[in-house]
Amino acid sequence: MTSETENYQSPLAGRYASRDMRMVFSAQKKFSTWRQLWLALAEAESELGLAITSEQLDELRANLEPINFAAAGEYERQLRHDVMSHVHAWGDQCPKARGILHLGATSCYVTDNTDAIILRDGVRLIRRQLVSLIDQLKSFAIEWRELPTLGFTHYQPAQATTVGKRATLWIQDLLDDLADLDHAEVMIRFRGVKGTTGTQASFLQLFDGDHEKVRALDRAVASKMGFERRFAVTGQTYPRQLDFRVGQALSSIAQTAHKFATDLRLLSNRKELEEPFEEDQIGSSAMPWKRNPMRSERICSLARLVMSHLDNTAHTAANQWLERTLDDSANRRIVLAEMFLATDAVLNLFLNISSGLVVYPEVVRKNLMSELPFLASEALMMEAVKAGADRQDVHEEVRQASFAAARRIKEGGDNDLAERLKATKLLGPFAQSIDAALEPSRHVGRAPEQVLEFVEEEVDPVLQQYANLLGAKGEVRV
Repeated sequence: MTSETENYQSPLAGRYASRDMRMVFSAQKKFSTWRQLWLALAEAESELGLAITSEQLDELRANLEPINFAAAGEYERQLRHDVMSHVHAWGDQCPKARGILHLGATSCYVTDNTDAIILRDGVRLIRRQLVSLIDQLKSFAIEWRELPTLGFTHYQPAQATTVGKRATLWIQDLLDDLADLDHAEVMIRFRGVKGTTGTQASFLQLFDGDHEKVRALDRAVASKMGFERRFAVTGQTYPRQLDFRVGQALSSIAQTAHKFATDLRLLSNRKELEEPFEEDQIGSSAMPWKRNPMRSERICSLARLVMSHLDNTAHTAANQWLERTLDDSANRRIVLAEMFLATDAVLNLFLNISSGLVVYPEVVRKNLMSELPFLASEALMMEAVKAGADRQDVHEEVRQASFAAARRIKEGGDNDLAERLKATKLLGPFAQSIDAALEPSRHVGRAPEQVLEFVEEEVDPVLQQYANLLGAKGEVRV
C-alpha cells in the first residue's frame, strides 16, 4: 500500500492555508452541503404538495451525518458520476427516502449551488483577514506618521515622505480590495432550482404545469440555504463569469500584497524596515548572518499563483458552450480552491508581518541625510532667486556642485554637496539657509497630516462598519 509520503499533497493545504479555509474547500463541507441541498429541495417540494412524507424527511434529517465516503467512492468507480454516487450512498442510509432524493434536479443543482455557498463562505473569511490587516497597518501608519524617509520614484531617490505615509498607500489598496470583495459577494447568487438546461421543465412537470409553484420552489430552496438573491435565468450552470468576478477580487488582493511585500524586501535591503525574525530562525544554510525576508518572499510567490489563475477563470467563462460544457469541471476543482487557499495564505503572512514590522529610525535618517542635500537644492535655488539672483545662473551652480558631489559619492566619499553649495558665488550668502534646509521634517510636506486625515476620513468608517470582524491573527507554521 502506498504511504502518505509517496503521494502528492498540495503545499497549499499542507503548509500555507489556514484550517478555516481548508475546511471551506474540504470534502466534508462539499458533500454535507449537497445533502443539505437535497433536504431543502425535498422539504420545499413537500410543502408545495408533492408526495413526500414527513417520515422520509425525518429520515433524511437524521442521516445528514456521517457521510459514507468509502461507499460513495465505490459507487463512483462503478457509475463514473460523482453526484449519483452520493445519491446512492445516501440512499443506502435512507432507504425510505431513497426514491425521492434528487427529485426533478440535475447534477448542477447540488454542484453549482454548493459552489456558490463555498464562494460566499470563502469571501467572508477573506474579508475578516482584510479588515484586521487594515486595522494593524492603521496603527503602524499613525505611529510612524512623522518619521521622514527617503522617497523613491523609479527606485531612484526622490522627494522625502514619511514611513507612516508610505503605509497609507498599502492601506488604500486594501480598502479598494475590500470594496471589490464586498461587490463580489453581492454578485454571488444562488443558482436555484432551474433543471437540466435552466428551463425548470422537470419541476413544471412535477407540479402539473403550475408555474407559480415552480417559482415558489425556487424561492423557498434559496431561502432555506440562506440566499436572498438567485440568478433569474441560467443554463445548466450558473454563469461562469461569477468565478471570474470573485477571482478578480482575489487577484487584486494578491496584487496589493505583492506590492507591499516587494516594498518591504527593498527596504529590508536598505536596513530601514524589516519583517519579524524569530530568535531561532535561520536565514541561510550557508550564510549564518543573513536575515532573509522569507515571509515577504513567500507572499510574492503565492500572490503570483493567485494572479495567474485569474486568466484560467476567464478562459473557462469564455468557453461555456450554449447551455454548458463539461470542460470547466476538472479545471474549476483546482483553480477556485487554489485561488482561495493561496489568498488566505498570503493574507495570513501579511497579518503576521504587519503585526511585527520593525523600523530602524536611525538607519532611515542616515539614508535620507545621504541624499537630502540633493533634495534641498531646489528650495535653495528659490531662496536665491527671491533675493534677486538669476535663476539660470543659480541652476548652473547647483548642477555643477551636484555632479561633483555625486562623483565623490560614487568614488566612495561622503555627500559634500552642502559644503560645495556654501562655496559657490550665488548660494554662498545663503549658508544659514542651506543648514536649515537639511532638516528632514521640512521636506515631507503634509505627509503627517495626510496620515491622520486619511485614517479619520477613509479608514475609521470602514473599521467601524466591520468592527465585529476585527481580531484575525497571522500565524506562520513553516
